[in-house]
Amino acid sequence: MLVEDPVLGYFKRSREVAQRAETDSTFLYTVTAIGNRIADALRDGGKLMLAGNGGSAADAQHIAAELLSRFRLDRNPLPAIALTTDSSVLTAIGNDYGYEQVFERQVRGLGRPGDVFIGITTSGRSPNIIAALKAAREAGVTTIGFTGMQGLSMQPLCDHLLVAPSDETALIQQVHITAAHAICGLVEHALFSNQG
Repeated sequence: MLVEDPVLGYFKRSREVAQRAETDSTFLYTVTAIGNRIADALRDGGKLMLAGNGGSAADAQHIAAELLSRFRLDRNPLPAIALTTDSSVLTAIGNDYGYEQVFERQVRGLGRPGDVFIGITTSGRSPNIIAALKAAREAGVTTIGFTGMQGLSMQPLCDHLLVAPSDETALIQQVHITAAHAICGLVEHALFSNQG
């Protein structure tokens, strides 16, 4: 019996999930809708807040960096905040209120109507992301979820739910960051297309 090389196997699965995403009209429509909603919010003076745990925290920070610094264009910075970065805030809230509230408290304190919140959870079940989405809804903040195929239960909490077509965490994260790059490109084009 021939055993497939694990590296080759991973690359094959990665290619297959990317192909599923690129041929899914609902997925592509959702990416575009998210980009347009963020662009509208930023144009109107709002901000983008993002949160996730583990690799999804890194993705939240990555997306915020692309918008606050630059993606493809040299342009003015855009207000994007990863709620995963302030160790004093995270440990204070975690200690005083519990880890489930670390993003919810920040959304309540920082979020305003017209802002956008992206909650990233590959499983769709992270309690602190669910709590933050609920808080964002209550604050009049547009809610966006990034998840995988097991995360459809998030739909009632999200104005837009981006579902990566996989249930393998690493592949979901790959699709999320690829979609996020497309979203950053859409936002830059919408707001700064006259700059190049």
